[in-house]
Amino acid sequence: MNTRSPSPLSLKDLRSLTPARIGLGLAGASLPTRALLDFTLDHARARDAVHAIFDVPAMLQGLTDLGLKALSVSSRAAERQLYLRRPDLGRLLDPDSRHQLVNAAGDAHRLSIVVGDGLSPTAVNVHAVALLRSLIPRLAADKIEIGHAVVASGARVALGDEIGAILGARMIAVLIGGGRAFPPQTVLASI
Repeated sequence: MNTRSPSPLSLKDLRSLTPARIGLGLAGASLPTRALLDFTLDHARARDAVHAIFDVPAMLQGLTDLGLKALSVSSRAAERQLYLRRPDLGRLLDPDSRHQLVNAAGDAHRLSIVVGDGLSPTAVNVHAVALLRSLIPRLAADKIEIGHAVVASGARVALGDEIGAILGARMIAVLIGGGRAFPPQTVLASI
């Protein structure tokens, strides 16, 4: 019977398990210069990603080129500063967008796709169409039909719930920009 406890992880081991900044060291009472400069650069990149412009016309064109019926909607967060201060408004469609979706609804279908700007329009601008280009054939192979594709400005993930309910989708895939300029997160939710 082995009663030895496992050996503790080293800082190097912990760093390999997470992108978090662990064990950066000290230079006097401060961080080492390299760690401080890396953090400052990452922070600037994150701020740029959050405040980037969501290229709705290019996104609509990209989705149309993939053969999807694409619509553009907006949340109740009409401007970026309001979106950042009031997350609740990013979870609800503005009245005009709601009306537009009700008019476009038609027959129920299995899947609708929502592409939202989220916290990183940069990530969505760069990666969403390519991700869908790869995903669509896989969905088709599994006989999953796509109804509408919706490009949502000022979007939080929960905006997909309202969009899916209005369009009569059994599932909704929300591609939304995360906090950094990396590929968008995909959230699947059943309605």
